Amino acid sequence: MEVILIFFAAHWYLSLFFQTFFLHRYASHKAFTMNKTTEKIFYVLTWIFQGSNYLSPYGYGVMHRMHHAYADTENDPHSPKYDETIWNMMWKTKTIYSDIANKKLIPDARFTEGVPNWEAFDKVARSWPSRIFWGAVYVSVYAVFATQWWLWLLLPLQFLMSPIHGAIINWFAHKYGYRNFEVGDTSRNFLPTDFLMMGESYHNNHHKHGSRANFGGIRWHEIDPTYQVIKVLNALGVVKLAKQKEINLEAVKKAA
Repeated sequence: MEVILIFFAAHWYLSLFFQTFFLHRYASHKAFTMNKTTEKIFYVLTWIFQGSNYLSPYGYGVMHRMHHAYADTENDPHSPKYDETIWNMMWKTKTIYSDIANKKLIPDARFTEGVPNWEAFDKVARSWPSRIFWGAVYVSVYAVFATQWWLWLLLPLQFLMSPIHGAIINWFAHKYGYRNFEVGDTSRNFLPTDFLMMGESYHNNHHKHGSRANFGGIRWHEIDPTYQVIKVLNALGVVKLAKQKEINLEAVKKAA
């Protein structure tokens, strides 16, 4: 039992890390830079750790820029204001993402400029043989190590982990939580200390300062785990943090 729970938790956090680090903060917002060789390495690592639910950095990056530009309007790819249920929102998100990744939808240039686009690799990583391969790996692990029937209930979540990560933030962090900033959308900080989503739940902070690498840090308890890793990678020269304008934290605290 312990092996399956460790496997599930490891997949949850590693998949989530590459989603927030590489797809979100790098591909979408360029909160830091890296050279092309390092970028390709992170492509491969994202494929390994997202596995059966690998998301194209191009498809994700373009769609997420559209989300910021059109947040909580009819043109938002995913907004609780315009979808009756979380399932409707997930299906709409999947459809728009697929159209962008497959180049069926041609967005404005402002949404595509500078977004990583390794088409040859994406074609393989997003293919059904790739998804079936990773799915078979997960099933094999469960077949060997699942000692209780209920552990198999976790398996479908692993098949859909990346969409689940996105849905948690795009639904719940636009409905529940607190706000540090008044912005023109419904974004909220879903968790006061983000032990679950590696900093992604500080969604209101992020919508106010979209290109800031640190999603937390506005209040004392807002610790962003992904940003701590980014600082280490920056110190090692793997990435280079973009210069950011300092936030007047005292003004924020007074407003709160």
